[in-house]
Amino acid sequence: MATADATRPVRDHPVAITAVLSVAGYALVGGAFAGVLPLFPDLSRATVLLFGDLIAAVNTAALAALLAGVWFIRRGRVRKHRTAMLTAFALILVFLVLYLWKVGGGFEKSFVGPPAVKSVYLGMLAVHIFLSVVAVPVVLYAVLLGLTHTPAELEGTAHARVGRIAAAAWTLSLSLGIVTYLLLNHVYTWEPRHALLLLAVPVRTLRSHWR
Repeated sequence: MATADATRPVRDHPVAITAVLSVAGYALVGGAFAGVLPLFPDLSRATVLLFGDLIAAVNTAALAALLAGVWFIRRGRVRKHRTAMLTAFALILVFLVLYLWKVGGGFEKSFVGPPAVKSVYLGMLAVHIFLSVVAVPVVLYAVLLGLTHTPAELEGTAHARVGRIAAAAWTLSLSLGIVTYLLLNHVYTWEPRHALLLLAVPVRTLRSHWR
């Protein structure tokens, strides 16, 4: 009974809760990029590189869990589908923490390679970022419905329809993210993205002032 009461607001207002969580997530990411949220300790160059590798590993594991979840639901294995999708969602949260820490405490990388390849790389990166942004509310909505409804109850909701959209966007975004990581770090090379380093100056200044 206590659990049902706790989830009642989400069950009754999934769209509103999704909107609030999405806006909070966008604000957190935007604040980290703009250097106005001094939440993360400074990272050394070596740690930034390590974080980049960890992020790629987490994204690969998330993609595997996501594809497994799709495979399970197509075969009617609801419990395994739920476990796989929640695993993928948890891994995306881990990715978010690592990524924001890398941006807020370190630096981003700029692709260095042949102009033609760079154009392809930037195109894939743009699609990856766009899908990452627009998938947030869709994924959150599907997850919230899944967490607050039984399998029988979900049949009367938009969970399946929204979930298919979320899975497609999420799969393509993660796949492109992995490909761009390989191009940036293992096929070609990179240099620090100085524009973001300049944006990070206010964070460093505030940290020095507060210490």
